Amino acid sequence: MILSVNNIYKSFGEKQVLKGISFSAESGKALGVLGRNGAGKTTLIRIIMQVFAPDSGAVYIDKTPISDTNVSFGYLPEERGLYPKKKISSQLMYFAELKGVPRAKATANIDRLLAKLEISEYKNTRLDSLSKGNQQKVQLIAALISDPDIIVLDEPFSGLDPVNAGILKELVKELISEGKLVLFSSHQMNYIEEFCNDIVILNGGHIVANGTIRDIKHQFARNIMEVSCEDTVAVTDAINNAGMPFVKNLVMQDGCVFVTLDNENRKFDFMEKAAALGVDIDGIRVKEPNLNDIFIHYTEGQI
Repeated sequence: MILSVNNIYKSFGEKQVLKGISFSAESGKALGVLGRNGAGKTTLIRIIMQVFAPDSGAVYIDKTPISDTNVSFGYLPEERGLYPKKKISSQLMYFAELKGVPRAKATANIDRLLAKLEISEYKNTRLDSLSKGNQQKVQLIAALISDPDIIVLDEPFSGLDPVNAGILKELVKELISEGKLVLFSSHQMNYIEEFCNDIVILNGGHIVANGTIRDIKHQFARNIMEVSCEDTVAVTDAINNAGMPFVKNLVMQDGCVFVTLDNENRKFDFMEKAAALGVDIDGIRVKEPNLNDIFIHYTEGQI
């Protein structure tokens, strides 16, 4: 299943929010949709989910205009949309019925997901008696209750402790392995890197980066070497005294020496000379930007 977003424009009054947005995503993978607050992510997601129409452009599923007849959605919003005074089981059944899930199937889905997320004991309790993390799990069950084709996760790990985050991570990985198409929006870049091969970064109503994380990383200069070692002072002194004029800067940080070269083509020269320094070095590799660095690079200007 291929989701295609083609040349989407959207304005609210005089404010143009989306300016020619195009990308694609496929089932069995997660796509990270990134951008600063106000960049247009929520507007884009709502157009994909047909909450409202674009001014121009279109969204397709397998080359057919998207509609509720050819695809189903599950949406986990950043802000919770459940009923705090109602029993968990009754409101999950209510959401299932709204989505046309037969009662027997809904009951089975509720029990299965409650067990998977380790909150079966709360099935007949009120939502507001649960912790924030467990309320987030219930919100996720509401999104998945109809076994949707496309799942939109907006800050899914918000409010979760590391144990509960681990439980949720396993479920998300399972959904991807089952062939679901997952759109993942978060400011927690470590989760995006863990789940997503591909990302779209929005800024100023435009897509400023689109592709695999690996390919985007390779667009940045590869002239910083990360030397891991026990004695950073000894390694720094050895590099300084080794007569390597192409070394422009050295920084010691967290058990590593970061070496800036004047040209990325010098990295093999550096590795050869560093291996012959006569000091204890655990490893040498090119320091790639992490996703947080990439996000800042593409979004620190206009939104």
